[in-house]
Amino acid sequence: MVFCKHSPALEPTLLVPLLSKPMISTDSDDGPISDNCSKASTAMPVSGSATPVSGSHRSLAILSGHVGSVSCLALCGEFVLSASQGKDIIVWQQPDLRQFAKFGQGEGSVKALVTTGNRVFTAHQDSRIRVWKVSRSSENIFRLTATLPTTKDYLGKFMKQSNYVQTRRHHRKLWIEHADSISCLAVCNGIIYSGSWDKTLKVWRISDLRCLESIRAHDDAINGLAAHKGVVYSASADGKIKIWVKNGEASHCLKGLLEGHKDVAMNSVVVCEDGRMVYGGGSDGCLMGWEGDSGLEKWKLVCDVKAHPMAVLCLCLAGEFICSGSADNSISVWRRGANGGLSRVGILSGHEGPVKCLQASPNSVGGGFLLYSGGLDRSLRVWWVHKESSIQRNREAQRS
Repeated sequence: MVFCKHSPALEPTLLVPLLSKPMISTDSDDGPISDNCSKASTAMPVSGSATPVSGSHRSLAILSGHVGSVSCLALCGEFVLSASQGKDIIVWQQPDLRQFAKFGQGEGSVKALVTTGNRVFTAHQDSRIRVWKVSRSSENIFRLTATLPTTKDYLGKFMKQSNYVQTRRHHRKLWIEHADSISCLAVCNGIIYSGSWDKTLKVWRISDLRCLESIRAHDDAINGLAAHKGVVYSASADGKIKIWVKNGEASHCLKGLLEGHKDVAMNSVVVCEDGRMVYGGGSDGCLMGWEGDSGLEKWKLVCDVKAHPMAVLCLCLAGEFICSGSADNSISVWRRGANGGLSRVGILSGHEGPVKCLQASPNSVGGGFLLYSGGLDRSLRVWWVHKESSIQRNREAQRS
């Protein structure tokens, strides 16, 4: 995504970069990290000695400024975007996490967001998707350019009765409309996928913002989506993760079904880089993983761990690591084994409310990676998560 240069009217939230000192490597891919940050009114750096985390993981900063609980996050280049149930969206500029822009007030509560190209797509409690672009006439102002479904899409369908579906008793809507809150979004190959509490999965083409398809996907609310190489994974309160594949030019068809624990909602789903492993987080605090064959039709449960004492609300991937955020206010960091099993390597504590969303930086920083978390305590937190080197793992294996 391309943004305008920084506006002088915006005050920085951190006065120095989070990683202000050079990394001193003690190993081929490990090294200490500096968390020496200056104080500011909207950001609270946390010193290493006071960090309530295990091992060498570090809490780097606490960013405040949202008027409601932080509901979703997205990374795009040097920017971090966070949105809240208070309807506001903040763009933070890395590495010092200055507030670059703020927009979105007055619209429906934001439930999910994704970025692609020079646009931001936000999903809202009012069952609409909004499309934003940076205004070229004014720096740092995000301009609303479209609302989905678009007026053009409406006009092309509202006259034909066959385009209406019954959403509840005595109430009908066009099939291109969601009938309840949109809870999640995913983007892949020029397509935006939206999942809703109305149990449907909708497919939108980015080029013309047209709704191509509506799938009655689940028997209960859809809570999470992941898309990988044209395959879509939907997690639902009905306790299932379903796998959808587009069949040529035809509509999406159900390719696989992953069943969690009985009467336990699936709140989130992630898929690994090769598409062979899928992990889901449940409302019982369990984290489950399935391994699939090359055809994505046969799946085997290879992992079922009690990750948290309360519900797993969000998941994110960072290479061989999986991070899980929970209603117990904590984040667990897991390493994936060769067989898909998980071993916990750290617990990050500090949020004063349930952890609602997670995003991990794809880039390695000082032998680790940056993790961003948003919670119902209205804060966005930044963590540095240590990656053990292969040398250290070999030493541990020899000692054991």
